[in-house]
Amino acid sequence: MLLNEIKPSPFLTDFIRLYRIIDFHFTGAVAIPPKIYSPRPEQCLQFYPKDSETVKHLDSGSCVSNRKVSCIGQHTKALQRYVGQNFLSIQVLFQPGAFYRITGVAMHELADVYLDAEDIFGSCVREVNEELFISTSYTQMIRVIETFLSKLVRKTNGKEHPVDTTSRMMLQQNEQYSLDSFLKTSCLCHRQFDRMFKERVGIPPKQFLQIIRFDRAFRMKNRYPNKDWLSIAIHCGYHDYQHLVKDYREFTGYTPKQFFEIDNQAPERAFGDAEV
Repeated sequence: MLLNEIKPSPFLTDFIRLYRIIDFHFTGAVAIPPKIYSPRPEQCLQFYPKDSETVKHLDSGSCVSNRKVSCIGQHTKALQRYVGQNFLSIQVLFQPGAFYRITGVAMHELADVYLDAEDIFGSCVREVNEELFISTSYTQMIRVIETFLSKLVRKTNGKEHPVDTTSRMMLQQNEQYSLDSFLKTSCLCHRQFDRMFKERVGIPPKQFLQIIRFDRAFRMKNRYPNKDWLSIAIHCGYHDYQHLVKDYREFTGYTPKQFFEIDNQAPERAFGDAEV
């Protein structure tokens, strides 16, 4: 089993945040629990060289399955994801605004959407997935993906916009959740910033900051399971514990304690790992 995050090559860092490899091998007739995939500040391209997965939208009940390569826009609600016995996934996590720069697709059209990547990139992504299937190492898989991404990047004419720079700063600056400071950095008026942020990232900037803060609290609890929720809330920029509860209910439908107990049943927990 592997759950690992790998940095991109330097020439791709303006477009790619990281690669995430998820490799699960369940043996026998063991029942594989679903993964409740909480909202996180991500827009990604996901390859499934072996078994694919079924994704259920908990708010609508709709399901998507048997995708070999998917484009996943910015999500604001938890998803339920079911993996197979022999599951291998490579996620390409884009820098905020980079997917828009590469494709020209307005990201608000992909918000809370799980789309077949061939609808955007054509059959070439299927060929990449086939190359990943016959790759003999994780290093070779990353090399295959970076060759594909390099071709996309060389074709793009989309220059980095102040909104892209600002949204990247949101991810990098710890405990900074004031929208006003980021507005000043962008040199745009509030209305322009809001409109262009939704176009390039997929959701309003205030909601993006809210998801960043929530995701940090979620990962901190996984890293320090004995740390109390009030300490986590204060450390991650919440006013108090009830403020944290409000975000957890909005993004997952559960309280922090309930969701932590559910996440303890996720597939990676069977191998002693967690998202930290």
